[in-house]
Amino acid sequence: MSTTYGQLVDILTRLHDAPADRIRPGATLGELDVDSLTTVEISIRIERDLGVTVGDDELEPDLTLGEIARLVDTRQASLRPHRR
Repeated sequence: MSTTYGQLVDILTRLHDAPADRIRPGATLGELDVDSLTTVEISIRIERDLGVTVGDDELEPDLTLGEIARLVDTRQASLRPHRR
């Protein structure tokens, strides 16, 4: 997985006590029992630590960690200047 995925896992484990054996790219926020307050905190940390905005309303319970990492990667790529 990407570096972003590792950073996302780090954010999640700092904010939430999900068992390490349940954290995997295919795990959804719902499967990890992430509540709405933690979702808001994850959104804030993504913006602060990874430099892109992912609204807490976008972090739905059925979204997987891998999907969130890809979303962040896509948004980061759109911020980079395009070389010609």
